[in-house]
Amino acid sequence: MSPDGTRRIGVLCALEQEVAYLLDNLEHAETFDTAGMAFHAGRLDGEAVVLAKAGMGKVNAAIATTLLIERFGARAVMFSGVAGGLDPALSVGDIVIADHVIQHDHGYEGPGGFVAYQHGHQPYFNPFDGLGIALDPALAARIAAALADVELAPLAAAGDGAPAPRLHFGRVLTGDQFINNEQVREALFRDFAAKAVEMEGAAMAQACAAFGVPWVVIRALSDLAGHSSHFDVHRFLDEVARSGALIVRRLLPVV
Repeated sequence: MSPDGTRRIGVLCALEQEVAYLLDNLEHAETFDTAGMAFHAGRLDGEAVVLAKAGMGKVNAAIATTLLIERFGARAVMFSGVAGGLDPALSVGDIVIADHVIQHDHGYEGPGGFVAYQHGHQPYFNPFDGLGIALDPALAARIAAALADVELAPLAAAGDGAPAPRLHFGRVLTGDQFINNEQVREALFRDFAAKAVEMEGAAMAQACAAFGVPWVVIRALSDLAGHSSHFDVHRFLDEVARSGALIVRRLLPVV
């Protein structure tokens, strides 16, 4: 239970730009510092929430998620942030709601090279049939209904005539690498048929699953996980982070 006994929705981000748009609208905020992270409890559009910036990577995400649930009483946890696109049909600015998450860098090295395997398991010690974690179907249906009429504005940084971003449901990969390589991007898309890749979502989902808490991963594409990703992420970060924050606010009543 949270310090004041309130059951809240936890909202987790990795970067300052991602959490800033939510903090700007947080009312009656109270800040708690723990584990080198700041947790901001208050109300967002009337909903009791606690916002946190975890920093990048799976370990940070797992630590922050555990604290959101155990110390701040989060009844559900949402991740809002940017990601690299894997599916060539997607564009910068598109938003992906994860219906399935996989830690693509967890597995084993076999005779034919690296093989992804379920997090926390290895075939030689504790075999597991399956890969990743799926979004709760009932929650997925509520999210789809809540976002049915959402229209995303074109990105100013994309220039005049750029098409409006689109909203997608699909698989999102998590790993402790920033992907800035076309060959790796193509391999991840080929091997996993995923729409986006990032560094925190599946770790958050793993922690939520351990506590029996619902989770949602919202990713706005800031780059296309290719050779120019390190330039594109800075060019589009502010705008796409704002789009992700708007989706969080739309979904708070249904999570």
